[in-house]
Parts: sequence; C-alpha cells; structure tokens
Amino acid sequence: MVNKIKIILEMIKFEHTIFALPFAFTGALLALDGLPSLEQVIWIIAAMVGARSAAMGFNRWADRDIDAQNPRTKTRALPLGLVTPAQVLAFIIVSSGLLVLAAYMLNPLSFTLAPVALAIVFFYSYTKRFTFLSHAFLGLAISGAPMGAWIAVTGRFEFPALVLGVAVLFWLVGFDILYALQDLEFDQKAGLHSVPQRFGVRTSLLISRMAHLVTMLCLFWIYILLPVGLAYLLGVLVAMGLIIYEHSLVRESDLSKLNIAFFNMNGYISVTIFIFTLLDVLL
Repeated sequence: MVNKIKIILEMIKFEHTIFALPFAFTGALLALDGLPSLEQVIWIIAAMVGARSAAMGFNRWADRDIDAQNPRTKTRALPLGLVTPAQVLAFIIVSSGLLVLAAYMLNPLSFTLAPVALAIVFFYSYTKRFTFLSHAFLGLAISGAPMGAWIAVTGRFEFPALVLGVAVLFWLVGFDILYALQDLEFDQKAGLHSVPQRFGVRTSLLISRMAHLVTMLCLFWIYILLPVGLAYLLGVLVAMGLIIYEHSLVRESDLSKLNIAFFNMNGYISVTIFIFTLLDVLL
C-alpha cells in the first residue's frame, strides 16, 4: 500500500502543491492584514493538499486513455499499469474527504463551498474535450486557493478576494497555455482543444502574455484596495520581472525552455508574492 501511495503521489506531482499554497496564504494574510492562527494554517494546508490531490488524481484517472496515446504522457503510472483506476479512485475519495474535513474545521461557509470547489476541479478534466477555454477552467480551479483561504480566515467573501482570485486565474491561464504548447501536435491529432491547438504558437504566446498582464494589473489593484505597503508593492514588481523573464525563455522559434518557464518561474512567482506580502504584514 505504501508503495502504491508513493507511485500515486509521484503521478500527481505532489511536490507541485507549492504552486497553489503561496497564493492561498497570500489570500489569508491580505484578508486579515495580519497572521492567521496556527490552527487556521494547519487546516488551510490540509484543505489545499486535499483539493489539489483530489483534482490531480481525478485528472490522471479521467485522462488515462488519452495519456496512453500521448508520447509525452504514456509513461505515467496509470497507462503503465503501475496502479489501477480503482486505487486512484480510492485516493481521490480520501483526498476529497480531507478537503471537506478541513473546510468543516475552518468555518460554515468554507464547509458549504467545499463541494462546489470539488465540482469545479473535477469538471476541468473534461473541458479540453470540447473547448479551447479549458485553461480558464483550470485557472478558475486554482483561483479557489486565495479566495478559499480568504473565506477560511474571515468566514466571508469580499471584493478584494475576487480581485486576487482573478489575478491567480489569469496567472494560471498564462502559463498553462505555455505548457499546452508541448502537446500541440498531439492535441491536433486527437481532436483535443486548447489555445495552441486553436490559434497556433505565435498567437498563443501573445494570449499568454496578455493573461499575465491582467494578473499584474489585478495585483497592483490590490495595492489600491487594501492597506498594504511598499513591501507588497516591491513583491509585485519583482514578480513582474520574473514573468517578463519567463516569457523571454519561450519563443515561437524556440520552445526548448518550456519546462524551465513552466515549473521554475511559476514556482518562484507565487513564492515571491507570498514572501513580500508576509514581510509587508510583519513590518
């Protein structure tokens, strides 16, 4: 059982939970203009781990036949038979239960919205079968991290939380379009939908940049809406520099650095926003 769990955790890239956690805690810090309690931190982490694990597990389960045909993904655990669909479903149920439990421990509104969050992250896995806007559905799922954390520490939903959620939505859209460039040829052959499949490489790069422009505008808007200081603003400026560098790595004529742009830069961006927001609160 331990070995199967290790395989599943590797399959869902469990370590990449770091992409969503920093934005979740940024939402909590901004909502409180202070530090959440230790209990809130623990249950927010539990909720995030449960939500992302359930989402990624469901995505791998739903796409297992597609992954078996894609040269890039055919060596994943499910296509190779290293784990069974039933084992992955059991993992999804446990992970979903962890999210619901954590939401219950946080406050009534979080508990009420937990099934909605699960519905969104599960539905995303099927969107590329019928719309090139699948990136936006994934962005909507990830935007639940800061908005959910905001609700977790306040028990209510407020307009700045929506602005932060939109920032994260377009942040995700921007780099998921870049990631989808890797599967452009396969998506065209398999009849799957994405921005690169619909518009080609050049236009996709432009759309990705415009999406990240929306992200930056929303982050600057937060500076106007909330009583944050120069440390937060400096963090946004550093993040903007990282985004510009990210896009400099990917060109229409050279997609060889896609993995660097996707995995490294986006991890740095989310962590940067969190660290500078934390400094702002502490100072």
